[in-house]
Amino acid sequence: MAKTDEKAGGGLWETVKTIFWALLIAGVFRTLFFQPFWIPSGSMKDTLLIGDFLFVNKMAYGYSRYSCPFGICPFSGRILSSEPERGDVVVFRHPVSNSDYIKRLVGLPGDTVQMREGVLYINGAPVEVEPAGIFKEPYQKQGPMGYYPECENAPVGIGGTCMKGRSIETLPNGVSHDILNITDRGARDTTPVYTVPEGEYFVLGDNRDNSRDSRYAQANGGVGFVPAENLIGRADRIMFSSAGRSLFFIWTWRPDRFFKAIE
Repeated sequence: MAKTDEKAGGGLWETVKTIFWALLIAGVFRTLFFQPFWIPSGSMKDTLLIGDFLFVNKMAYGYSRYSCPFGICPFSGRILSSEPERGDVVVFRHPVSNSDYIKRLVGLPGDTVQMREGVLYINGAPVEVEPAGIFKEPYQKQGPMGYYPECENAPVGIGGTCMKGRSIETLPNGVSHDILNITDRGARDTTPVYTVPEGEYFVLGDNRDNSRDSRYAQANGGVGFVPAENLIGRADRIMFSSAGRSLFFIWTWRPDRFFKAIE
């Protein structure tokens, strides 16, 4: 009986050790290399859709205290740092809400950034914008949060076709990406001139009329300027995608987005 108890105790201890090492390895992997990120909203359509799952490359810009879960890394600033490039899709810790956000970095330190009737101006010059057709999606609840999309052709009945104008925007360094637009007269389609402070960045959502980004002050629930320390990493590739409200709804998976590079 004693031997049986010893075997049982030893088996339990081995299980505890296995779980401990598995969690430690997973924590180190998440801290140093790649962090999973699930797209919860439509602010980056059509580059990223609600239900896209990706890994954030944490080696891209080096490490800060936000590289660790719950921001517990015991240092300030960045180590092994590299500068982000204009046009990168970045994941960062919101300076106020402490939530992780994903947007496109368009303004570098020292830049001036402005929107004029829906067109992005960087350092006083408009970026190149080329029409690229219409983005269409069904007007229905999307993802676990059950959001309805916003439509240029509103009102749209449930199950109808929701449409937005799509363009290709080319930044001064040659990076091109899709943007979506509903109107050129929205709340932040024309803005003051923002001057990006040293050590901070200006970010926008690709779905321009449905993104609370650096155009919105932090006091009003926006992102404002993003400090370099708050950068977590770069989004490079979508690994998996599901249009449904549950991962288990196999019929809502989007195989054409599996392993898709993020542009």
